[in-house]
Amino acid sequence: MSVDPWNAGMNTPLEVEDPEIYKLIQQEKYRQYSGLELIASENFTSQAVMEANGSPLTNKYSEGLPGARYYGGNEYIDQVENLARKRALEAFNLNPEEWGVNVQPYSGSTANFAALTAMIQPHERIMGLDLPSGGHLTHGYQTSKKKISSTSIYFESMPYQVDPKTGLIDLDRLEENAKLFRPRILICGASAYPREWDYARFRKVADQHGAYLMCDMAHISGLIAGQEADSPFKYCDVVTTTTHKTLRGPRAGLIFFRRNKDAKVEKGEDLESRVNQAVFPSTQGGPHNNTIAAVAVALKQAASPEFKQYAKQVIANSRALAAKLISHGYKIQTDGSDNHLILWDLRPLKLTGSKVERICDEVAITLNKNSVCGDVSAVTPGGVRLGTAALTSRSFKEEDFVKVGEFLHRVVQIALRVQEKAGTKLIKDFVAALQGDAEAAQLKKEVEAFATSFPFPGFDVKGLTPNH
Repeated sequence: MSVDPWNAGMNTPLEVEDPEIYKLIQQEKYRQYSGLELIASENFTSQAVMEANGSPLTNKYSEGLPGARYYGGNEYIDQVENLARKRALEAFNLNPEEWGVNVQPYSGSTANFAALTAMIQPHERIMGLDLPSGGHLTHGYQTSKKKISSTSIYFESMPYQVDPKTGLIDLDRLEENAKLFRPRILICGASAYPREWDYARFRKVADQHGAYLMCDMAHISGLIAGQEADSPFKYCDVVTTTTHKTLRGPRAGLIFFRRNKDAKVEKGEDLESRVNQAVFPSTQGGPHNNTIAAVAVALKQAASPEFKQYAKQVIANSRALAAKLISHGYKIQTDGSDNHLILWDLRPLKLTGSKVERICDEVAITLNKNSVCGDVSAVTPGGVRLGTAALTSRSFKEEDFVKVGEFLHRVVQIALRVQEKAGTKLIKDFVAALQGDAEAAQLKKEVEAFATSFPFPGFDVKGLTPNH
């Protein structure tokens, strides 16, 4: 049977059908394999997760919930989603009589907005950790001049902050400000906070004002599943998370909610129905079934004994890296870490996070510039954020992170020299002065040799060729 011209490429491999995209994917594979991935919000998924995420489940539309779809042909999709929901509860040791979960959010940001939409009305009040203190954009971030996040546009936001001396959340000030602001939702959880959370204290403050307590555990959800971080579920009404950070799944989001049929909220609806409606149809359309399947695979892995060992190693590696940087005299926010994350304050060195990030890119180390307490600009922040989850997935141990710390020390020495050579504070002059730097070129060779000596999860690195 002949193939119609408009279908001719439908069964052609990517390498043949679109060599440009294929080449870029291969180059990205090599970049991941040959570099040191220290971005705290990134990780490497397993081969099984990637296979599910790249499956024909992407072809199916399935608006609605299992058993109540707006399209036919969802008998297998329903089973996939139900399995994902079951595994989500199992991964966090939750009783299905007490907790439910929506696995459809496309990301952590959409999960957060849907959760807020479920609990309160527009222009009601929320309190979340300020972005320069380590909070996330979706927790209500705004500046004196502009409302940055949609959560600050649609809801009234008042941040709480860390103590500038200790870097720890100022819980006493939070409690005092909450008495004045009287929030309807109090948000705990962060994007760049290296210490544990006092969930009991947050619950106390929320209860003083009849507020919901919501936790965004996106960064530490894998550590919570691995029972290496305190669980927020004992105290919170709603818990959201991404699935790709320490949880090591695909890029997506989850919303957990308390099931309490006796505790009715506005309009006589319980929290479960409000969360489900907030996801669809309020903020999303059809779920991405391929991603939900991949999330289910990751959640199965997260419930395994091996994953608990992984979570333990993530924290051990973070502490080893922090200790190494401190041994060189560098300033680490809160003087260490309880999780996968380190916030490195570069201001004592008169360096910006932007410059250190730029040199790291040059030497095959990936991290991100990040605000630290006291910063006035997120564009030129005074620090960088480091994470150990991804390299732990490559079998790095404490001694390997000591080596990583030495590489980072050399990066700073190069940055100080290049900044002096540039003669100005402008990033464009800094980048120009960095071009052709022999010491940076030598460091890149050493970093790539070190990185490629470790295994890589998810895909076969055989046959990959260097990008330079």
